[in-house]
Amino acid sequence: MKRRRPLAIIVSSSLLAIVTACGTTEETNEAGFASGDGSVTFVPPAERAELPELTGVDLTEQPMSSRDFDAGVLVINIWGSWCPPCRKETPTLVSLSREFEDQGVQFLGIAVRESPAASQAFVQKNDVPYPSFSDEAGKLLLAFTESLPAAAVPTTYVIDRDGKVAARILSEVDETTLRQLIEQELGRR
Repeated sequence: MKRRRPLAIIVSSSLLAIVTACGTTEETNEAGFASGDGSVTFVPPAERAELPELTGVDLTEQPMSSRDFDAGVLVINIWGSWCPPCRKETPTLVSLSREFEDQGVQFLGIAVRESPAASQAFVQKNDVPYPSFSDEAGKLLLAFTESLPAAAVPTTYVIDRDGKVAARILSEVDETTLRQLIEQELGRR
């Protein structure tokens, strides 16, 4: 019994170090990030968990809730302007948000580990058309522990029309994969 506790502490500490990997690179002076493994997890409709209500403030510090979004397909992207893969995937997310807007697909960001002002500057510079939560402390990420945890930044979720988590991408999104996941949910009745 006594041997299990040190092992549990070591395993927990290792997992925490992986998920919260953070540092500064001398060359770019950017915060590090925990990179995902590139996996795409699709959840069969009968096994999907409800998206819990996300509440907080947007990048202008106004109250916001995930319940403010219509009952359509919702794409949620967890990002930070300090994260190189997040910056790289932004044009794809912006393009797809505009492409699918007329089909009732909405996009929502969750900006993590930075000030609302830094996130807002990035959004304006990159002409991001959809809102983002400001989540400096990472508390909104905990909402996903009952479904598919956000184990890396960036992470992107596709939420179905019933408000359930349909898919998770643990890495920078690519246009083909995200488009297929969105179209799959649009075609599901």
